[in-house]
Amino acid sequence: MSESAEVSAREEDPFETGALREAVLRAWRDSPTRLTEDTNVEHDLRVGAYRDRLFVELAQNAADAALTAGTPGTVRVSVVDGELRFANTGAPLDAPGVEALSSLRASAKQAGTVGQFGVGFAAVLAVSTEPRVISRTGGVAFSESRTREAIGTAGDVPVLRLPWPVDEQPPEGFDTEVRLPLLAAIDPDDLLDRLAVEVEDLLLALPWLARFEVDGVVWTRSEVDGEVVLATPEDVRRWLTRSGPGWLWAVPVEDGPVPLERDVLHAPTPTDERLSLPARLIASVPLEPSRRRLLPDAGAALEAAARGYPELVRALPPDDRLTLVPKAGFPLSEADGRLREFVVRQLTEQPWLPAAGGGELAGSGARVLGVESPVLIGLLAPIVPRLVTACGPEPARVLAAVGAERLDLPELIEMLTGVDRPPPWWRSLFDELQTLLEAHAVSADDLGALPVPLADGRTVPGPRGALLFGGELLELLARAEVTGLRLVHPDAAHPLLLRLGASRAEAAEVLDAPALREAVDRSVEDAQSGLDILPLVEAVLRLASEASASGLGALALPASDGWRRADELVLPTSPILEVLDPDALEGDGPLSVLDADFADEWPAETLTRVGVLDGFVVTEGEIRDLDLVADDAWPQALRLLAGQRETWQALTGPAGQWLARNAVLAGRAPEDWRLPDASALAGLYDPVPDVGVRLDVLAAVGVRAELTVADLDDAADLLDRLGDQARTIAPGLTSRAYAAVVDADLEWPDLDPPERVRALDGTVLDAEDAAVLDRPWLIAVWPSAGLVATAPGRAETLAELLDVPLLSELVSARVPDDGEYVPWSELTAITMVAELLDIPVPDGGVVVHEELVVEVDGVKHAAPWWVQSGSFHGEQHAEDTPFGLARAFSWATGRWSDRHLITALLEDPDPAASLA
Repeated sequence: MSESAEVSAREEDPFETGALREAVLRAWRDSPTRLTEDTNVEHDLRVGAYRDRLFVELAQNAADAALTAGTPGTVRVSVVDGELRFANTGAPLDAPGVEALSSLRASAKQAGTVGQFGVGFAAVLAVSTEPRVISRTGGVAFSESRTREAIGTAGDVPVLRLPWPVDEQPPEGFDTEVRLPLLAAIDPDDLLDRLAVEVEDLLLALPWLARFEVDGVVWTRSEVDGEVVLATPEDVRRWLTRSGPGWLWAVPVEDGPVPLERDVLHAPTPTDERLSLPARLIASVPLEPSRRRLLPDAGAALEAAARGYPELVRALPPDDRLTLVPKAGFPLSEADGRLREFVVRQLTEQPWLPAAGGGELAGSGARVLGVESPVLIGLLAPIVPRLVTACGPEPARVLAAVGAERLDLPELIEMLTGVDRPPPWWRSLFDELQTLLEAHAVSADDLGALPVPLADGRTVPGPRGALLFGGELLELLARAEVTGLRLVHPDAAHPLLLRLGASRAEAAEVLDAPALREAVDRSVEDAQSGLDILPLVEAVLRLASEASASGLGALALPASDGWRRADELVLPTSPILEVLDPDALEGDGPLSVLDADFADEWPAETLTRVGVLDGFVVTEGEIRDLDLVADDAWPQALRLLAGQRETWQALTGPAGQWLARNAVLAGRAPEDWRLPDASALAGLYDPVPDVGVRLDVLAAVGVRAELTVADLDDAADLLDRLGDQARTIAPGLTSRAYAAVVDADLEWPDLDPPERVRALDGTVLDAEDAAVLDRPWLIAVWPSAGLVATAPGRAETLAELLDVPLLSELVSARVPDDGEYVPWSELTAITMVAELLDIPVPDGGVVVHEELVVEVDGVKHAAPWWVQSGSFHGEQHAEDTPFGLARAFSWATGRWSDRHLITALLEDPDPAASLA
């Protein structure tokens, strides 16, 4: 062969596939069993080792091409003319790559690459028997049919042994493209959907891929401050990573880490080794040829990766680190069990836990406080060695797996016994312990032996019986049988000690003491059992005279019928006695009157401080005992409510709403009346009679000043009033009332439609005989006595809640064709009016009739104006009169509210008419 012929041959077959084919065919001829072996090997790869790994293998090849080229790669996947096309940038196909593609037992991968190209390419056989690899340096094709033809057989043959050159080029911007004519049984959309699920994992596992496009949808990968940022079609996902020789650990992060629940080992792409670790491991580990399972000697690689796990943990903020401690549970695989054992060992031995005193500690030997309290950690750091900043029941449970020791409150209290610290330190300790106690993180029993510093310098175990210094009140408390008190150092005095059994001698604090509260709560029971409770009563009232207190309503006080709770008693001189129902004050009634002689011994202010009533009382924003007011005493009761600042203010809240429906004024609830000057509501509501109550008070308790619909009850009442034939209601008010119901935006399915409704002319009729006017021109063909109307734009909702049809649903009209279509711009009078009112003349026009008559169900009706289609924007018809043209024009221009002015101007086009 001449030199020019050799060059031409190389150009047509740059990878000398002819020689490769000839070598394979010669081997098959020399050893017939070799063909069978190759067929079986390829079959095993297709249905075994590389099943379901099509995209993994192609992505690996693309990543290796990018690595070889030294530039992060781009991948584009699409289906074109029945072919799956996988294009990528990076190093193009070369001769060793072609040899690898056509060999079932060899790979052209280089050190540090995943496998470009090698036996993994057999994964393409799951979807195609005619694959092609097209590169800017040349291309090769494999073909099951051409292979059969080459060896003259109709049986099974290996597809990937005989390469043929192809004269194709990859798409612009890409260096290589794998083209796979899809088998008939393959659904292209399903194939792309499966790839879309895998893309994120592939980008995380293959750092040399930067962009992945699937059927026009793009994923990208970047790295910022140790985090891999994956921009997916849905959102942006971030992974915190740390890596070392042969391993990379990664955990998803949002506002903080998002630990994984289940995953598989990636090497670097998914294997079948299931893992339960909180982070993903991507590692170079020994795998079976299928790349799905670990080899038995993979332990060293796993252990090396585990040594790097604490690096990932330390990369997190201290408060997030515990999320990466493996959870207890059965391993998901043998590899999972081995890897978890290695990871836990590293967390046990390597420092990673922030220590309360500074630095970091390994899990082994660390102490974890069993209650959650960073403040307590700060106080204990100088005292408790090896204490970590993490604290609480859950951190203690988690860290037990890595050898940490749990420190619970009883053990801590024992450690504090005998500790020499200044009183302010103890007060800070009590501050935090009280917070924990109120949060139920600890119990009072846990704190029973809590050391308490005394004023004489001693520290005694247990607060019970200790007294917070209080001067002359000690004598009073002694008479109340509060004895055996020990004085707490004033710099360490704290309310926590009160809750744990100590008492405070100052009035307000003593009134809050748990022991005193318990005595108050059982005082009625004690008095009824014959115990002498007068010393306790005197002590509480004396304290209450010096300090405000709440929650003492259970204190027993004498009443005309025996001992009662203070908050069940009324002062003998209280004005509310005049408005309460007498039955409420007799026998077993909810209230009684305080003994008059006892009341004379104490200031009224002191008695009301412990709950005795001298008027209506506001509790949690509501006024109590309103339900005890006599029906005929409501005007006086309202005057009392208006005369007290707190009750007057409460009328603007739930109390006012309750009164609107439950108070009684002239035999009716306040909301059934209107204010005398609310003439706009005349007919719907009657004016409230003169009951001797100020108008602003009447308004506060629900007497109506305007048309409002607050809830479904309001709506139902208003609809009933509209359907009341005995009422005379102005048409405008009727329309506004229906609009108010619609605008209330309530849960209409919970409202029963009214049986009767009010029509345009004031007629009240059965709802089933009515229709809602939703198109103004339809009024010309329907009697107003059967129409319900409301403000524009509300008709559909009104029809729905009244369960009444829209008029447009009932009317089907025919318009005569005797009119003449005239553009608006050619109607001189219209254009003059438009100029006067600064209304742009619209496009289109109107069909003008000498006399407009529409036919509905065979009956003809004179109509000044009509919209043919029945919609808001249909063909307009109008009689040749100012009335008809004005309505058509105002509708066409969206100036419906100006229709009467436009009519007047059409009748009298003098500019002065618009100003007169």
